Amino acid sequence: MGFDPWNPDFVAHPYGVYDELRRESPVTYFEPTNQWLIARHADVNALLRDRRLGRSYLHVATHEEFGRPPEPEFQEPFWRVIRAGMLDVEPPVHTRLRRLVSKAFTPRMVESLRPRVRSIARELVDAYVEKGGGDLIAEVAEPLPVTVIAEMLGIPESDRHLLRPWSADICGMYELNPTLEAQHTAVRAASEFADYLKALAAERRAAPGDDLISALTQIDELTEDELVGTCVLLLNAGHEATVNVTGNGWWSLFRNPGELARLRADRSLLPTAVEELLRWDTPLQMFERWVLEDIEVHGVRIPRGSEVALLFGSANRDPEVFDDPDRLDVGRADNPHISFGAGIHFCLGAPLARIELAESFGALLDRTAELELREEPEWKPGYVIRGLRALQLTAIPA
Repeated sequence: MGFDPWNPDFVAHPYGVYDELRRESPVTYFEPTNQWLIARHADVNALLRDRRLGRSYLHVATHEEFGRPPEPEFQEPFWRVIRAGMLDVEPPVHTRLRRLVSKAFTPRMVESLRPRVRSIARELVDAYVEKGGGDLIAEVAEPLPVTVIAEMLGIPESDRHLLRPWSADICGMYELNPTLEAQHTAVRAASEFADYLKALAAERRAAPGDDLISALTQIDELTEDELVGTCVLLLNAGHEATVNVTGNGWWSLFRNPGELARLRADRSLLPTAVEELLRWDTPLQMFERWVLEDIEVHGVRIPRGSEVALLFGSANRDPEVFDDPDRLDVGRADNPHISFGAGIHFCLGAPLARIELAESFGALLDRTAELELREEPEWKPGYVIRGLRALQLTAIPA
């Protein structure tokens, strides 16, 4: 089996294929998606920082000038929302947007959230353990980061159930060659999400509260589209990865019981364990970049107008960088994984994600004597954003 992101067996077990790519063809043209696959850590890391590549090309060329077909007209509401957020723009717009939002994500601000994150994590875990377990993803992994980012932004509690479905539908557009149905679903979700946020922003503009949406409405240089795009990005990015690292991480520990026992015995390993779980089975397997000027990688010329697919999952198992990379080691000290990206688009929410993961894993270890797997989990069909459908566990109280 080669690289086949639509094959459930590959999605479940991609790492053998990655080994082969790194050894045999670290730069490979993949015709089904018209992308260049980049498999080695050094190359992925360098290209993430290379300003000859961008998340977008529309700041330097039209679709036609870049040799790309224009997007179907029905997708316009989706791209209007997404391209108004900082992830899908380049400097100077990216610089301005990130500067405005980063004030809410300074290390000091994020650390001040830890007590609240800990409180939410313990409430969720207590309820989960009290009923003897269940689907860890639906009952702990999802509600924790959704609640945290929703509280930061000031989303009313009665509306928070809308966020996860909107986010999941929007993220369907990021999969490789999404179906027409997935595209229409993503457009609908983006439109509904945008309308909801515009109405909420109007309320906060008139009567500001102590929340991030209120703060954003008071910034004159932020357009309405940019405010909406920023909030959608923060809500999506603020929980998608954390949910999947939680599910993937516990599944990783169940497959490595010695490391789970080690973590139970020594809670001081939690910070390194979180980094290792991010590395060992990263939730974002691929990150794409457009080539704005001709580049060369390992002697392979990649021309302007191409798209590169940076394989994070492969980079994080590169033996040139990680000792014994296929071994899960919750005490791994030297761990330069790239699960949060690198360069100007490095994940703004990485410090918050780390706190959420440490508090959620810690609460589950503290409140249980044991967690037992009820059934082997199945992977969702998506490859780019890779996570489990569910993780059914039995929780035995401590």
